[in-house]
Amino acid sequence: MSKEIPYKIYLEESEMPKYWYNVRADMKVKPAPLLNPETLKPMTAEELGVVFCDELVKQELDDTTREYPIPQEILDFYKMYRPSPLVRAYCLEKKLNTPAKIYYKFEGNNTSGSHKLNSAIAQAYYAKKQGLKGVTTETGAGQWGTALSMACSYFDLDCNVYMVKVSYEQKPFRREVMRTYGASVTPSPSMTTNVGRKINEEFPGTGGSLGCAISEAVESATSKEGYRYVLGSVLNQVLLHQSVIGMECKIAMDKYGIKPDMIIGCAGGGSNLGGLISPFMGEKLRGEKDYQFIAVEPASCPSLTRGKYAYDFCDTGKVCPLCKMYTLGSGFIPSSSHAGGLRYHGMNSVLSELYDQGLMEARSVEQTSVFAAAQEFARVEGILPAPESSHAIRVAIDEALKCKETGEEKTILFGLTGTGYFDLYAYAKFNDGVMGDYIPTDEELQKGFASLPDLKI
Repeated sequence: MSKEIPYKIYLEESEMPKYWYNVRADMKVKPAPLLNPETLKPMTAEELGVVFCDELVKQELDDTTREYPIPQEILDFYKMYRPSPLVRAYCLEKKLNTPAKIYYKFEGNNTSGSHKLNSAIAQAYYAKKQGLKGVTTETGAGQWGTALSMACSYFDLDCNVYMVKVSYEQKPFRREVMRTYGASVTPSPSMTTNVGRKINEEFPGTGGSLGCAISEAVESATSKEGYRYVLGSVLNQVLLHQSVIGMECKIAMDKYGIKPDMIIGCAGGGSNLGGLISPFMGEKLRGEKDYQFIAVEPASCPSLTRGKYAYDFCDTGKVCPLCKMYTLGSGFIPSSSHAGGLRYHGMNSVLSELYDQGLMEARSVEQTSVFAAAQEFARVEGILPAPESSHAIRVAIDEALKCKETGEEKTILFGLTGTGYFDLYAYAKFNDGVMGDYIPTDEELQKGFASLPDLKI
């Protein structure tokens, strides 16, 4: 008999996961390898080690190790804000008058305001362990840059952040949190790197993209001795670290006899979605249980729902390895939507392969409907959600309303990746009725697809 479900389920410290789960170990068809853009052969550890930390390269290339023990120093840091609560959305259920049971895993209970700290502290730890001076990175909405600046401050590492220009201008307070933690923050594309100058020349007046910022951060890292590049999403190593979200979820749900019917996450590069669904997907891959997985992306940047599954550059400047993923093309510059953390042209290779196999589904939603869902959620659940997370809230509400129509008592789990208190400029636009929606035309998408490399493999 299942226990009575409290409003918030907190695990004991002793129940925290002691390892990260690598879903690739249970995939029969593995994600395609990263390719060297010059030789078109799989990237070697030595080649990747020029850009990334050595231990992170091992994690990136490892498709067989199921469990990675979490180093004690990282566990000690996690204890400052983990385990995070699994919340039963009783008030939202009542407002919707739905028979559905709605749960959300809340990752906003730390100063960085999002799930990004789970991987930031791991990547900073390995950089420090390797004896590096500092790291460079990109950030969209600023959650990753904020998290990494905190982690680097903790380990006394230099932190250089290239922030997508439109977010740099829209979200000045998140920028200032990064600077408070000691990071240097540069709007991207900038005039401080070769690739930044080239992008500015090709796209004058551009608000930038995550692909642009990645190019600049990689160039910066490889041109300075003692530095490496770190990334907040897209890569397999990041999904590995973020699996702590799903592991905690599963432990908490198993403890109370709860089995979700569907698991919903917002999708940009794939870090939070992959982290949330990984242990549940593992059960599905092993044939132990079945779940419905839904990736929710912005209609303005629809890499899964309208992209192509192909090898592509991970960055606009084409200095990174080639990755097989669902992509809109590295040359695609997304519109200046307020969900800055989802404005990336491609999707993580693991999630792309799972989607291609039909093991999960994807939906795209428009910006105004996302903020309407965010407002509805905030008014009854008491948390102002990040615009990125609100994509998942939109679909969770839609699914709960379907249950109201059919009478089905489905259990819905979604990821609330962070808070929106630094996104009030966006909320003001919505509240003033001046926020619009943008959906790229097929012709506009074709321009991005035209930038895909013509590979004879």
